[in-house]
Amino acid sequence: MSVEGRQLLLSEAATIVSQDRNRAYGEPEDAFALISDLWAGYLGIVVRSQDVANMMILLKVARLKVTPHHHDSWVDIAGYAACGGTVEA
Repeated sequence: MSVEGRQLLLSEAATIVSQDRNRAYGEPEDAFALISDLWAGYLGIVVRSQDVANMMILLKVARLKVTPHHHDSWVDIAGYAACGGTVEA
């Protein structure tokens, strides 16, 4: 992938995590906190917001194992990384 391609992928992820998904689901910090609470209750263990980002990235990695060139999965990984890097542990 070219530099331009990488920049386009990151730009697409930035739009998704700062605009599109926010309108649909609210702030990532709030969504990750809710998801971590639900997963913690279900699993009976402590789950942090950063764990949610990591596990969602791993879900996308699993999907890429089957379809390694699926553009949306790469964009989503970049988006989850950005969110995970900015949420409270």
